[in-house]
Amino acid sequence: MHTLFSKVKLHDVHENVFRNIVSLQASQDLFDDLSDAPQDWELAQQVEEEVKPPSYISTTPIIHRPFEDAHWFNAITWPFQHWQASRYSDGQFGVWYGAESIETSAYETVYHWYHGLLADAGFQDRDVRIERKVYTVACDAALLDLRPFHKSQTGLMHKTDYSYTQAIGKRLHREGHPGLLTHSVRKPSGDCYVILNPDVLSDPRHCCYLSYRLDGDKIYVEKQVGDSWLAISVSGL
Repeated sequence: MHTLFSKVKLHDVHENVFRNIVSLQASQDLFDDLSDAPQDWELAQQVEEEVKPPSYISTTPIIHRPFEDAHWFNAITWPFQHWQASRYSDGQFGVWYGAESIETSAYETVYHWYHGLLADAGFQDRDVRIERKVYTVACDAALLDLRPFHKSQTGLMHKTDYSYTQAIGKRLHREGHPGLLTHSVRKPSGDCYVILNPDVLSDPRHCCYLSYRLDGDKIYVEKQVGDSWLAISVSGL
């Protein structure tokens, strides 16, 4: 690893990055189970807004703030508040992952859906579907560029062993680096953004909805229900 850090360079990033998360395509009111009256839902939302500390400074008119705040929380804040083990974290700190394209984000998240959620639930042999939402998020940061080392440092691209990359993430987090740029393991022609500091992310915008449908030995990615955009073989995951 010392050899890697002695050679790695910074890449000055000022780009829109795609963030792909689980989300219902039909929105739900979070307070509708507390009362049958819509005016009570509005009151609960107002109380929540008044007591909740702001996570960012916004110039958006207050009437639109709840929608903006939801975008910010879903697209940026969530992984920094809900730590879990991943390729670049041992679970002791939060990491935000994005991709340079919607397609790369699909390959990455399809893998974790199939080998994570479906495997844990014993649903890998069933016909199941999940809904996703893709955001574009502005990223402005000087990131460590690990892309030139994906062949010489085999631990960077290992499909299941995260020990090498978690050690990298732990050091960068301890030293206060904003993050890194690396090739996607699930779609090597794509790139992934690994962010450790939420302050370098801004302007989250809804991009599109996706649906993942497991059917036999393939996962179909749909931008519109029934219209397959990508077909990903589970044997290649």
